[in-house]
This record gives sequence, C-alpha cells and structure tokens, in this order.
Amino acid sequence: MLESAMSGPAAASFGLSVLAFLAFSVHLWIGRGSGPRALILKTTVAVSALWAGLNLAFALTGWPALWSSQAIVDALRIAGWLLFVWILLGAQSATRTPSGDKQTFASLLGKGWWAGALLAVAAAAWFYPPTAPVREMTPEVPRSYLPFGVLLGLSVAGLVLTEQLYRRAREPSRWSLKPLCLGLGASFVFDLYMYADALLFGRLDANIWAARGFAQALVIPSIALATVRNRDWTIDLALSRGVVFHSTAFLATGIYLLAVAAAGYYVRYFGGNWGQTFQVGFIFAAILVLGWLFSSGTLRSKLKIFINKNFFSYRYDYRDEWLRFTRLLATHDPDTSAAQRCIQALANLVESPAGALWLRDDRDRFTQAARWNLSAISAEEQAEQSLPRFLRTTGWVINLDEFRKQPARYPGLELPAWLDTMTSAWLIVPVFAQDELLGFTILSAPRAAFDVNWEVLDLLKTAARQIGSFIGQLRLSEALLEARKFDAFNKMAAFVVHDLKNLVAQLSLLLKNSERHRQNPRFQDDMLSTVEHVAERMNNLLFQLSAGSRGAENSRPINLGRLAQRVVEAKADQRSDIRWEASGELTTLGHEQRLERVLGHVIQNAIDATPDGGTIRIRAFAEGGCAILEIADSGCGMSAEFVRDRLFRPFQTTKPSGMGIGTYETAQYVKELGGRIDTESWPGEGTRMRIVLPLHGANPSLGQHHREVA
Repeated sequence: MLESAMSGPAAASFGLSVLAFLAFSVHLWIGRGSGPRALILKTTVAVSALWAGLNLAFALTGWPALWSSQAIVDALRIAGWLLFVWILLGAQSATRTPSGDKQTFASLLGKGWWAGALLAVAAAAWFYPPTAPVREMTPEVPRSYLPFGVLLGLSVAGLVLTEQLYRRAREPSRWSLKPLCLGLGASFVFDLYMYADALLFGRLDANIWAARGFAQALVIPSIALATVRNRDWTIDLALSRGVVFHSTAFLATGIYLLAVAAAGYYVRYFGGNWGQTFQVGFIFAAILVLGWLFSSGTLRSKLKIFINKNFFSYRYDYRDEWLRFTRLLATHDPDTSAAQRCIQALANLVESPAGALWLRDDRDRFTQAARWNLSAISAEEQAEQSLPRFLRTTGWVINLDEFRKQPARYPGLELPAWLDTMTSAWLIVPVFAQDELLGFTILSAPRAAFDVNWEVLDLLKTAARQIGSFIGQLRLSEALLEARKFDAFNKMAAFVVHDLKNLVAQLSLLLKNSERHRQNPRFQDDMLSTVEHVAERMNNLLFQLSAGSRGAENSRPINLGRLAQRVVEAKADQRSDIRWEASGELTTLGHEQRLERVLGHVIQNAIDATPDGGTIRIRAFAEGGCAILEIADSGCGMSAEFVRDRLFRPFQTTKPSGMGIGTYETAQYVKELGGRIDTESWPGEGTRMRIVLPLHGANPSLGQHHREVA
C-alpha cells in the first residue's frame, strides 16, 4: 500500500502526466494524419493518458484494483511504443508497396511476427502484476520478480530499437527523427533504472515511481516535435554494418548488465552482514571488466567478423570502408609519415595490427621504407629475385599461411630467407603504380581468425593500387619540387653569368687601353679603381651563388638621383651626350649594386640602339606617390609584338652577342621591389622605358633642378 506521505507528490506528478498526454492525444486525433503509423501513434498516446489516469487514481485512493489495472495498461503502452518503432524500422521510403497498393495495418503487423510476443508480454503482466510501490517490505507483502523482469526486458528492447532506429536513418532523415529518439530513449532509460532497482529488491521504490509521471510528461514535447517534422512518418532508412555492430554491442551490454544486477542481488541477499559491501565491490568490478572488454581490439575484431559472417552476404560496407581508407591517407599527422598511413589503411581492411612497406629505389632494389608496430629490417630484394618477380608477373596477394601448407598454389615462388625472421607475417600485398610494381606491403596476422576469400583479395588489390597511385603522386611532387629548386639555381646562375659577362667586358676594355695609357698616372688610378670594383662585384656574385638566393642582401634607402648620375658618368666613355635631370630627393628601398646594374643595363640597351647623332635622356621624378626613372632614346625602336611577347622573357634578344638575360633580370628585380616597368616603343623612332618604384620616407620635394652631363 502506498504510504500517505507519497500520495501528494505522486498525485501531482501523474496529474501533470494526465494533462500532458490528454492534450497531446486530442491534438493527434483531431489532426489530419491517417495511415497505420498515425493510428498506432494516436492509440499509444491515448493508452498513455489512460495509464497516467489510473496511476493518479491509485495515488489518491490506494485501491489495489487500480494498481493491477495500471500495470496491464503500462505493459500495453510500452508494447505500443515498441510496435511503433518497429514499424518505422520496417518502413520503406515510400508509403506504397511495390504493387502500388497502400500498406494496411494488417500488412505492417504481418511483417512483425513478434507482435504475438508483445501480446504474450502484456498477458504475463496481466496475470502477474508487480507489487505496489512501498518504502520498506514487510513479511506480509510478497516479493515480485517475474513482472519486473519482463518490464525490464521491455525497457532494454525499447532502448535497442530506439538506438537502431536513429543509427539506421540516413543523414537527411535524422533531423526529423532525432526528437522522437531522444524522447523515447529518455523514457526507456528511466524505466530501465526503475525496474532494475525493483528487480534487485523485489519492489518498486515509492520515490522513483512517484517521479515517473513527471518524467513521462517531459518527453511529450520531443515526441510532439517529431510528429510535426514527420507528417506521415515516412523515414528513409538503410541497414549498415555499423548499425548492426553498435546495436549488437548495445544489446550485449544490456544483457551483461542484467546478469550483473542479478548476480549482485544474489550476493547481497545471501551475503549476510557483508552482502551490501560485496555487492558494491562486485558491481564495480563488473563495470571495470565491461570497460576493458569494449576497449579491447581483439574483442571488437571478433565481433565484427561474427556480424559479417552471420548477418551480411558481403563482408564489407564498401562506402564506409572507402571513406575511412581515403580519410586516413589524407590525414596530416606530423608524427606519422605518408608511408605509415598507407600501411595502416591496408591493415585496417583485414584487422591486422602491424605491417611494413618495401619500396623500389632508383637502383631497382626493394628496401623497407616504413613500418607500423614492427621492428626495422635491413634486408633488401633485387627487382629480378623471386618474390618481386612473382608479384610483378601475377599481381597476386600472397597468403603465407596458405603458401606454407600448399606451396603448389604459388608456382615458381621462393620466399627470401629474411622473411622467416618475421614470425607474425601473414599477407604480402603488391603495390602497383599503373602497371609497374612500386613495392609490396607485409601485414601481420590479425587479432582474430580472418577468412581471406575472393572479396578480401579483390579489396586489398584495389586498395593497394590506390596506395600505389598515392605514393607515385608523392614521388612526382618531390621530383617536381627538386626540379623547381634546380630551376631556381639555374636561373640564378644565368643572372650571375650575365653579370660576369659585363665585368669581363670592363676588364677587356681596360686591357685594350692599357697599351696606350699605361704611363698615365690618372689611367693607372682609374685602372686600380676598376679592378677593385670588379673584384668586389665578383665576390658578391660568388656569395649569392653559394647562398642560393639573390635576396640575401639587406635593403636600404637609395637616392635615385645620385644613382642615375653615377651610372651616366660610368657610361660617359661610350656616350658623352647623355642628358639627365632629377626632381627632388627621390628615395626607394633596395640593394644599391643590383639597382645600379638594372639601370645600367637599360641605359646600355639605349646606347646600343641609338646611332651617333641620336638623343638619350634620363629623368628621375615623382608621380602619383611613386619614384620614376625614365629612359628615352631616339634609336631603332621595337615592334609592339616584340615588346608584348619577347622583351621581358629570358633568352630573347636582338643582339648578336646578347644572352637575353639582362632585361628579364631587370623586370624580376623591379617586381621584387614592388615596382613595374612600363615600355613604349615605335619602330624607327625610339623607345621610352619607365621604371616605377615605391617611394621611401616623406614625399619628395617637387622643386626642380636640372643637370646635364656632357
């Protein structure tokens, strides 16, 4: 009999539940929903309202007949929810059968042979109603075990079905299904807790039972939201190996916990004064064992193999396997090399815990390139030895266990002696890139017995070819990077050779004039200065070549006016009528010697293109926040096509002795400084080139002064 102290809270809890279920039931019955799913849902909600009302009446009166009635209705209510979830699991994506007829209630029930089992459960609860909730048992009150065990089993079944319903739903359908699974899952979890406690002690705890009405009322909003999202409860479902694996593991866990609860009760009941202490210790140890089991790779491997053998015609869920395979290859882990990820990807397909990869080098030798959970092996195989030759000609996956028992299945194969040191070696998988044997992978024996059939072999071959393409692409990328480094080095060497050519020209001119002016003290001073300058330039070029970069020098402010003056004065012996003018103090950032060579090259081109009597003019001024060096000549000019397509490309020149590097280097360095070169040229009339550079520091003075060098 319910104690009076609990009647108030229980009445409030189930009163709220009655109001919630009644409101929800009225909403469903006046709605437009039809069909077997809607009918089952409406009926189950109405039965739930009746169940809450019976519990409310029992809480207020304490009549035993009301308790027996609510127990029967409770069993029917739970069976209704299970039936509803079962039908959703068996539903197809359309509401019509293949013949075009609408599914009927009878046809849906016919798909669930277990409907009779539900009725048997309800009948068992009818004839064996559980005892009413009390705080303490008295000798006069009989203990109730069978009804609580049946209801606990229903709770476990409800959790399994709900979890499976969510996992089997395709991704677009999970949004609409999530509220239902959340609500029903919470309801079954509460019942699992309540009935497990009741099964241990042979009675319902009055406090837990009093809170049940409130708990059931809380799940109604979730179920109501699901009905809004699923007007006809047509859910797109798909069975996958992952679903079966998790559901099987979940069911096994439930059975295990039930067994532990029963054993714990037995320990407590027969343990005397030490019973409760032993019970707590026993349950803790059982939970620890459960955690250890589910963290065991061997157990997971055996469970997967069992499911694949007994529930599916194909071993693999190829979509999931291929997504996992490609995801592992694409993972960037600084602690794991790409070759190690390739081994892992292959090993995961056959539950192998370790492996090693041999790859062919540039001398046609196969050496160990990577290993995963294996020790290093220094052995190598020549391309024409038995193992590589067999793999190359057949493309077979070698099962070493099979080879040892039936070597005739692998005609012509002789295994190397070093393979005997790998006691765990199991499979040898060839790795091909296109039709070329790139290497092979040796996998260790799996954690559990694994049947290598045609499906496994085909999957391994396909995955190995994917790995071969992946490794081949990595090698091509490395080769391309190396080629780019050589290209950069060759480009830099071409620049250095071009600069050396100019220095050699200066020394040649010096030697040419030495016969005539060797006694002239001014010539001697100029010769020493020139040699010193050439030596310094050559040392700088050697440093740039050894450092591997032309940008190793530190940039500093450069006065463009003084720089242009120095270059013009250096060219005075070739052309004495060059005119130049500078406007203000124009300063930019760069390396002075390189910028001097750039300007000197442009001026030299103007000198070479302008005949005697022509004009060459150089201007340095500011415009639009930029410093501009303008070199204009009245020489032969260039065509628009040459300027557009060839002028700034390497190895393009119109000079008989030119290399076609100077203009390209000029454009590259100006671009490095953040500037550009604008070129205008007219055949037979001349050329104007503008070197546009960013200004450094404050805006230059716009006061102009002109200077002419004769």
